[in-house]
Parts: sequence; C-alpha cells; structure tokens
Amino acid sequence: MRAVQVSEFGGPERLRLEDVPEPSLGEGEIVIRPTAVGLNFFDTLVLRNRYQITPSLPFSPGGEIAGEIEGLGPGVSGLRIGQRVVAFIGGNGCREKVTTKASNAIPIPDGVSYEAAAGIPVTYGTALHAFKDRAQLKEGESVAVLGAAGGAGVAAIEIAKMMGARVIAVASSADKIAFALARGADEGVNYETEDLKVRLKELTGQNGVDVLYDPVGGDHAEPALRAMAWEGRYLVLGFASGTIPRLPLNLVMLKGCAIIGVFWTAFVERNPNAHRANMELLLDWCEEGLIAPHIHATFALTDTAKALSLIEERKVTGKVIVNPQA
Repeated sequence: MRAVQVSEFGGPERLRLEDVPEPSLGEGEIVIRPTAVGLNFFDTLVLRNRYQITPSLPFSPGGEIAGEIEGLGPGVSGLRIGQRVVAFIGGNGCREKVTTKASNAIPIPDGVSYEAAAGIPVTYGTALHAFKDRAQLKEGESVAVLGAAGGAGVAAIEIAKMMGARVIAVASSADKIAFALARGADEGVNYETEDLKVRLKELTGQNGVDVLYDPVGGDHAEPALRAMAWEGRYLVLGFASGTIPRLPLNLVMLKGCAIIGVFWTAFVERNPNAHRANMELLLDWCEEGLIAPHIHATFALTDTAKALSLIEERKVTGKVIVNPQA
C-alpha cells in the first residue's frame, strides 16, 4: 500500500512516497479507501513541528478524508462496506487506505462529491463552530474575515452569510479581494494598500466590527482589534502568518469586547455529538447548494509535496485536494 509520509520533521520536500503495511482492524474501527483528502495550512506547520500537536513519526499529512468503507472491525454497526463517508482523522490521510474509529465516519449525501465532502470538515466545521457555538453570531451583525481568500476564509464567508451577517473580506491583494467578493463577501479591504483599522471602521459606520474571524495572527491582529465594536467578539483561530500576536489588553477593556479561542479539534474530541450534528448540517447545506467548497486543484498522491508547497507559499484560493488512488 502506498503512503506519502515524513520520517523527520521539515518542509514538504521531506515527504516521500513509500510502501507501508496494509492497515489492520481493531474493535470499533473501519478501513476507508479515500479518493479525496483535504489539505490545510496546519499540515505545513505539522510537517515542520510548529503546530500545537506533535505527531509520532512516520507521519502523513491530511486530516480529513472522503471515500468508501472497505472494511468493518468487530463491534461496528450502522455502517456498511462500500458506503460513502467523510471523516476527520487528524492526520495520516495521504495513503491508499486508512483505519479510523467508526464513530468518526459520517455518511455523505448522494448529491455531494468526494472532493466537496473532503473540503468541509476542517474549514467549514471550524467556521460553523466559531460563529454558532462560540460567537453566537446574530443576523445583521458585521463580520470581518482575515485571510479571506484561503480555504478557511472562504468557508467563513459562506457560513457567516448563511447566518445573515454582513461580511467584510480582508486580504493582501486586489485579486484575492475579488475572489472573496465572488464567494459572497459584501465588502473588501486590501491591507497592503489600505489602513486596516480605518477602513474597517469606515465600512461599519464608525461602529466597528461585531465579530472578527482571525486564522492569521501576526501584524494585522492589533489594528483589527482596534476596529472592534462595543461588545464585539474577536475569534482567535490560528496563526497562519507564523507569528502569535501580543495584544494590548487595555483595548479589550475599553471596547468591552471579548477575545474568544476557537480550537475546533479539541471541540471535536470533547463534544463529538455536537460535532456530528454540525457536520450533518453542513453536508445537507452542501447538497442543497447553499455552501460549495471551492476546489483550487486536485493532485495525485505523488504530488502531495507540490500541493502543500502551494499552500505554504500562499498561492492557493480555496481548498486543495489529494486523491490517494491517482
């Protein structure tokens, strides 16, 4: 069986295509034959050992997979061989077969492709959890999304619009802003050519932003915080910039706002029933055409390193998929 994996930490260039043993099946486990694996920015951080979690080596990137069930372990019920499922597995997805807990698998509706299903768990799951469970986003509120043209940003735009918000896309170029607007954002701010704090205040009638969605961190966190509304909610999702900002807490006091951590993977582990309900809702929305993961490109297993390099170099709009069977 083929797998793309690293045996020592480093960049995508450390990935190797290797033959590995066929997966075994334990109590309550299934084997999935994935035809779509979603890649995310955090995969690049994991490969360099710069993520919150350090995996055991050897390790394959890819935390979300979609494919057919090929094997059922003892004690598994409610699933069948050949069934189409999607699962968040955390990592080790870029391989021809994957063993995971049966409880991780969620059936894919007939009208949803494998590629779309694999593009939903991390980015859309995080956005729904952030806005619904953590920020309690209300219809008519304003939302600013940093890194708006990436996979996380696109998902945030679509979910916030689904919940009735007015969305401001924040990105680093006119092309990226145009892409975000095409995905449903109402306004755009190019932080390379505009003052982020000033422009966000202008676009909200000087009231400030009700909810800030920040998977980026870095130098733009403080000006974004300065543009928050009274009793606004600043959602901290990650640090794609590579820098964890140090925010002046006096601003939090003066604005009466909240800084809210959104750690989706911990939510999945701690509240699996709520996660499953969110995933089923997202898959239903996808089947109805209400959300649609934008697939930047699909790569063969042998091109996994190339796919991750594009993500790391920020040359991707939307989602990157690997097909381990290609």
